[in-house]
Amino acid sequence: MQTDATRTAELPIYESLIRERGDVVEEARAVAEETQQQLSQALAGHAAAPTTAGEH
Repeated sequence: MQTDATRTAELPIYESLIRERGDVVEEARAVAEETQQQLSQALAGHAAAPTTAGEH
């Protein structure tokens, strides 16, 4: 399995897109992890206050 660094090195256009538009994949990963944590807390009965989109 290749690491992210290896894959990025093989795709120079990907690096330029990240510089121009941001790392959308990483942002989506962060939102997914946050959502998973919130759901875990909610299921455990410890729901956090809801946040609005864009407050990251």
